Amino acid sequence: MTSNILEMRGITKTFPGVKALSNVTFTVERGEIHAVCGENGAGKSTLMKVLSGVYPHGTYDGEIIYVGDEVQFKNLRDSEAKGIVIIHQELALSPHMSIAENIFLNNERKGVGGLIDWNVTNFEAAKLLARVGLKENPTTKIKQIGVGKQQLVEIAKALSKEVKLLILDEPTAALNDEDSDHLLDLILSLREEGISSVIISHKLNEIKKVADRVTVIRDGKTIETIAKADVTEDRIIKDMVGRDLEHRYPDHEPNLGEELLRIENWTAHHPQDPTRVMVDDVSIDVRAGEIVGIAGLMGAGRTEFAMSVFGRSYGSRISGKVFMRGNEIKTRTVAEAIDNGLAYATEDRKTYGLNLIEDIKRNISMASLKKLETAGLVNDNEEFKVANEYRKSMNIKAPSVLVKTGKLSGGNQQKVVLSKWIYADPEVLILDEPTRGIDVGAKYEIYTIINKLAAEGKGIIVISSELPEILGICDRVYALSEGRITGQLPIEEATPETVLKLMTMEKPR
Repeated sequence: MTSNILEMRGITKTFPGVKALSNVTFTVERGEIHAVCGENGAGKSTLMKVLSGVYPHGTYDGEIIYVGDEVQFKNLRDSEAKGIVIIHQELALSPHMSIAENIFLNNERKGVGGLIDWNVTNFEAAKLLARVGLKENPTTKIKQIGVGKQQLVEIAKALSKEVKLLILDEPTAALNDEDSDHLLDLILSLREEGISSVIISHKLNEIKKVADRVTVIRDGKTIETIAKADVTEDRIIKDMVGRDLEHRYPDHEPNLGEELLRIENWTAHHPQDPTRVMVDDVSIDVRAGEIVGIAGLMGAGRTEFAMSVFGRSYGSRISGKVFMRGNEIKTRTVAEAIDNGLAYATEDRKTYGLNLIEDIKRNISMASLKKLETAGLVNDNEEFKVANEYRKSMNIKAPSVLVKTGKLSGGNQQKVVLSKWIYADPEVLILDEPTRGIDVGAKYEIYTIINKLAAEGKGIIVISSELPEILGICDRVYALSEGRITGQLPIEEATPETVLKLMTMEKPR
């Protein structure tokens, strides 16, 4: 018997104008955790969709050997019947249904007369929840638990289908460190039970922790498969981007000008509970050509601060003053904030940053339609021309600006968001988690774009959960804790230790 549970041989998948996979070979051994790495758009998710039947047999070339036999899956149901279960980055759970209902959706536990036996359903769900380390009642609604626990419910759902090969697409992308560690420990325990796993991830430290082997895909081709003992971050990065990244961050020479933005005594309360102060008397300033970082732990109030300033998109009982070039401005609505030279690239690009069912062209122009008006109507030709210029200059990987943004990889979606705000020509651009969920190559491109904007005299505010990123690209750092600014440091004095100390400083009780 072969030691491989899976062999994918010569897999080629083509979309109109794009060869997504070219003669890819990929194997997974029985009881192995196998990581797949690559830049956004490299073909990782496409390969897994071929395997799981999302792209059915006949729409690709090559063969799939599973447990020693060639398989030809027509849909997800076919692959799940064989014990292959894929958990996508966007969780497929119904928020208004219970945990038990989600676990057995389309796999119901039926009793007399073909009706659902709820006692059996909830009993079996409770056993599965215990297996993944959850203590929630099976009747709890999905919307009442956090994203980390929802990810565990997805794994419980996979276990209910007697999974033999579990595929996880960016499983920790939206999780905090504690939830990530718990999930990775669970995957390790499933290996002990003989379950093989494939993990698609950009988080190289997590890959080194759990993966037995790593396969790197670049531009739709298999570059190499690396054994655990030989895995290093530098080797993976070189394989992913096709070059050494001696410096993770591009060189940046600050050329600071006059003060652009000043925010004084900014306070915002929780939108549903006005007694809770979320942003507490915050004052910051940004100069022309300066990249200013805001560092803080999850829940510190970073996003709440940015959104409350940008058109009062968050909060209640908001107070404080905003000045642009020394003159007080109003930012009571998003339109007013844009007109006064502010732009905000949200941390949640899929929900607030983009219209995923619209094309690249429309997404780039949506914040600046007035610039494209002719006799009160949007000039389609000019809109197309502008979008195409940004597609080329921002290196957005798409054959046309008419491609739906929902079809793009995360890194390319982020470039569309940045294009939208750059075209709006703001004085100050607030970037909230600008590189979340994208690979090291795309990150470098975005850092280069940020540097270019600063060199043009824009003021940039970068909010990031990655402290090395803040220290690597910013000229000055503010620390935020419990809604308050606890200190600011020039980059020469900012170290992980000094910034973290400020980030964890508690409010006097």
